[in-house]
Amino acid sequence: MAAVPDESTELAGKDGPRRRGRRPGGGDTRAALLDAARVVFAERGYDGATVRAIAERAGVDPAMVNHWFGGKEPLFVAALNLPVDPAAALNEVLPGDPELLAERILGRFLQLWDTTGGAQLATLIQSIASHDAAASLLREFITRVLVIKVVATVAPDRPELRATLCGTQLFGLAFVRYVLKVEPLASADHATIIAAVAPNLQRYLTGPLP
Repeated sequence: MAAVPDESTELAGKDGPRRRGRRPGGGDTRAALLDAARVVFAERGYDGATVRAIAERAGVDPAMVNHWFGGKEPLFVAALNLPVDPAAALNEVLPGDPELLAERILGRFLQLWDTTGGAQLATLIQSIASHDAAASLLREFITRVLVIKVVATVAPDRPELRATLCGTQLFGLAFVRYVLKVEPLASADHATIIAAVAPNLQRYLTGPLP
């Protein structure tokens, strides 16, 4: 089994080689990678952001990305600071009847959001309006996670449009329920919300579009 590279190795940055001492602790390295990832993903998008570029900005060896996060995609999800890993949640709901996918998505996400109290999700949504970087990361999430991992697996056509429409349902619901806390939606039970929202979400996933 290969050893994890020591963080004290040299890394050539854009201003020339520089030597780093070992960071005070693992949490410090992880936090530095998250900060760097948010900047690089926002500037370059998911496809344009490389592990090396993120590591250079954080001042650590690129191997630290795999060591702390397991790769580029898990780092991207962590950089979003969502209360749950959306990719893992979606993997749980994909198996089954495609025509009931919307019900499974809404049920799982409502459960996860309510378990965390919605506070972290509300903070993310509020930050979108005032921080370009947060908005850019969320756009990347919609295209990378929703399009590739969900919509493209069931959509008969136009997966990009369908993904953005699904985003309006999920994040619109989250905004009204957890940020604005508009009643009666804020306190509605899951069955009521699913019955009201799932048909439209399902149409965005698999139904005919204009």
